[in-house]
Amino acid sequence: MRVLVIEDDEKIQTFVSKGLSQDGHTVDTASTGSEGLSLWENSRYDAVVLDIMLPEKNGLALLKQMRNKGDPTPVLVLSAKSAVDDRITGLEAGADDYMTKPFSFSELTARLHAITRRMQPPSQKGKNSTSLSVSGVCIDFLRRSVIRDGKKIDLQPREFALLELLMRNPNRPLTKTLILERIWDYSFDPQTNIVDVLVCRLRNKLDAGFTRKLIQTMRGVGYVFRANE
Repeated sequence: MRVLVIEDDEKIQTFVSKGLSQDGHTVDTASTGSEGLSLWENSRYDAVVLDIMLPEKNGLALLKQMRNKGDPTPVLVLSAKSAVDDRITGLEAGADDYMTKPFSFSELTARLHAITRRMQPPSQKGKNSTSLSVSGVCIDFLRRSVIRDGKKIDLQPREFALLELLMRNPNRPLTKTLILERIWDYSFDPQTNIVDVLVCRLRNKLDAGFTRKLIQTMRGVGYVFRANE
């Protein structure tokens, strides 16, 4: 996922962004409401983690502005304001979920996965919002585990993120540029072979010992996860 974290508390911002990055997500950060608004308006994100009490522009005002523009990006409000009325106000302003500080990072990531899953077309949604299964491969997002036909596959964070991206787009070719933007960020050189290296690592782990190769190369296009039709 590509996540925008708008948080003025430096320690919390670093904690959240570092944790998400280590989990294989691409993270942009902003310390003020105005900076966060500029990033949000000019980039595409899979989710936003938003504080309420921000300098320059209040988080709720920012959220309302983006919702009034029709922006559907899933938003998780992360705030020290824990009263019931505050939570109701945040949800009514357009938040998809509301967490109070202090918080558990594992719960935050689980909630992010849950709200982003709601944005998927019905045909792509799994019965269990904490897992994803396609063609014998099952991802458990809470345990950060992968199993293929009963065999546990140990993946590094970016390998895990790439597999999730591919499985959420079964039989759809993904270009190297798209993978680069979703797994890393826009600052990488599009000519780099970093995508090929990551795909090769994932394929060696996921397809090893299996006759049917799930991750296939489409020359001149990119890569595709071949699911059962």
